[in-house]
Amino acid sequence: MLQSMTGFGNASLDSEFGKISLDIKSLNSKTLDLNCNLNPIFRNIENDIRGVLSKSLKRGKVDLKINFKISEKNFSSQLNHEVIRAYIKDLKKITPANDLELLKIAVKLPDSVSNKTTVLNKKLHDKINSLVKIALKELVDFRIQEGNSLKKDLLSNIKSIQDMLKKIEKLAPERIKSVKEKIKKNFFDLKKEIDFNRFEQELIYYLEKIDINEELVRLKNHLIFFKKTVNEKQIEKGKKLIFISQEIGREINTIGSKSNYLLMQKIVVEMKNELEKMKEQLLNVL
Repeated sequence: MLQSMTGFGNASLDSEFGKISLDIKSLNSKTLDLNCNLNPIFRNIENDIRGVLSKSLKRGKVDLKINFKISEKNFSSQLNHEVIRAYIKDLKKITPANDLELLKIAVKLPDSVSNKTTVLNKKLHDKINSLVKIALKELVDFRIQEGNSLKKDLLSNIKSIQDMLKKIEKLAPERIKSVKEKIKKNFFDLKKEIDFNRFEQELIYYLEKIDINEELVRLKNHLIFFKKTVNEKQIEKGKKLIFISQEIGREINTIGSKSNYLLMQKIVVEMKNELEKMKEQLLNVL
């Protein structure tokens, strides 16, 4: 099973404490990068939430946000008169504004208003944990769905490269013939006496140097290994697939540099194009 690092999940409920809504979204990342945007009253359960997320998500840039609109019966506020007066007194030293304008500024400053909110109890804690699990399952389902699309695209890219590899294999005999004729023509154009035995030896040595059979065999094996890895049951395999794609690229590049044959080089360019598409997709594979 292939899983993407892109996903989204949410959950919400109306409780006796107030309206609670929770959103989780994830993007690709080399490691697990958790960012929790929580209401201050949930800070004491942040580590529990992080533990649940890290156990399930493994990798990705994950943002979790909990919105909590507390019910009126659990909320009251009180003005800190002495603090506000002190703020206004200090503000008058630096601005000529009137008292009403200074009051508007002062009530927005720290400690001007005391909020008496409900203390997070075990019941609310359990509700938050349930919401996290619901949203997390939705996110993982999203990742799996995206992973299935990625798998389809990657296997299509591999199939294209395999088809092009077959074309190169068919061109191999024609390529050798073309290289031989080109070298012979260059020698004959010199219009000098040639030791044909020595010429044949040098020609064989050169052809051995540009032989691509080993590269073709390795490339074929890498493509098979990539397909096998994609179809493995393990979830976390993005890094492994990236490594295999690098090996595929290495063989394609070597074939291109050795080919010395225009028709083959054109196919190599097409293979590189398919490989680049794969690499872009692999950045998002878990």
